[in-house]
Amino acid sequence: MTSHTLYRASVLHTPTSPFLDPAALHAEADGGLLVENGVIRASGDYAALSGAHPDVPVADLRGGLLLPGFIDTHVHYPQVRVIGGLGLPLLDWLDQCALPEEVRMADLTYARGVARDFLGGLIGAGTTTALVFGSHFAGAVDVFFEEAARVGLRAVTGLVVSDRLLRDDLHTTPERAYTEGRALIERWHGVGRAQYAVTPRFSLSASEGMLDACGALMREFPDVRFTSHINENSREIEVVRGLFPAARDYLDTYERAGLVGGRSVLAHNVWPSDRELDVMAAHRCTAAHCPCSNAALGSGFFPLRRHLEAGVHVSLGSDVGGGTGFSLLKEGLQALFMQNLMPDGVALTPTHLLYLATRAGAEALGLDGVTGDFSVGQQFDAVHLSPRPGTTLDAVFRHTDTPERALAAAFATGTPADVARVWIGGDEVYGRQP
Repeated sequence: MTSHTLYRASVLHTPTSPFLDPAALHAEADGGLLVENGVIRASGDYAALSGAHPDVPVADLRGGLLLPGFIDTHVHYPQVRVIGGLGLPLLDWLDQCALPEEVRMADLTYARGVARDFLGGLIGAGTTTALVFGSHFAGAVDVFFEEAARVGLRAVTGLVVSDRLLRDDLHTTPERAYTEGRALIERWHGVGRAQYAVTPRFSLSASEGMLDACGALMREFPDVRFTSHINENSREIEVVRGLFPAARDYLDTYERAGLVGGRSVLAHNVWPSDRELDVMAAHRCTAAHCPCSNAALGSGFFPLRRHLEAGVHVSLGSDVGGGTGFSLLKEGLQALFMQNLMPDGVALTPTHLLYLATRAGAEALGLDGVTGDFSVGQQFDAVHLSPRPGTTLDAVFRHTDTPERALAAAFATGTPADVARVWIGGDEVYGRQP
């Protein structure tokens, strides 16, 4: 049975990159999206669409903004309950906050509760697609895929593997990592909205043998994704340099195992060398920028200009729980703040922030033909921002004269409380309680 809906709203999206195209932002103050069975079939001025399709039911979303669903390209499922470990650098935060919590994921009842907390936080913040760092326990990864399918999230995740320098109860072997990863790929990759990501935690905790096992999975299953961390913290980089004396730099530890390519998303990259940026650009590898986490853990300023000048694709990540919440509105605002404070920072606009929070993530995950903007043929993944009456954002929305100005206010003051409704593939997966 065919289902049609015409959504009427202030519609904004970025079908192209504003870093390359000054006219990237498409905004309709009184816009329309015609959605058929979850797919966008027409877009443009509401009056024109309504005239062409007079019998289609209308969903009136005026008074807020309709944006593409947000896409988070770096976030940790096991860490939702340890958000807020402030005052610690990366490796101390891992030891004291993150790793003890990750051990608890061996209990699958506990893992299911964490998965539900995590997914509720993501979707309630308007995130419709996420590249998720999974668990060190295969059973907990199964649980996550099950729960993600239940709520409808476009989830890209996998088994996190390490064999040194963490806790013994989080270690595995290269052989077991390969076997468990293979089984998870065969069970979940390409099922519904799920994709698999090969996920060594980082080179600090993964031996050459472990990285080679990850490379074997990537060769055997050429359409899965790869994600890990890189160049987040100066102390971390020094340890990695000592563990891989033959490697030219941090990126080379992944290169040597065949893990750097167009399916690769590497988180943070706060301290890259010029060689690393050139190689990432040549291989079309993405850097996931996590501005709140970089600030909260004192990791440093992300060199966005150097990434862009080298030609490295950049997307956005919340990095919960090193980050401070799931909202990509907040991550966008923090990215702008950080760039403004850097002597060679990039002057970001709300258009850049919308792109980083939406289409840039789709491009990073090979989903730019599926989601990330409102082009005809895309899935209807969307978030309706509609602040409650009496809030500051509501006051701005009521008195602004352009959707572009409203978009700026959304990034400046918006929170998950302003998310009214969320759709994935045309299915409404979240509706704010009255």
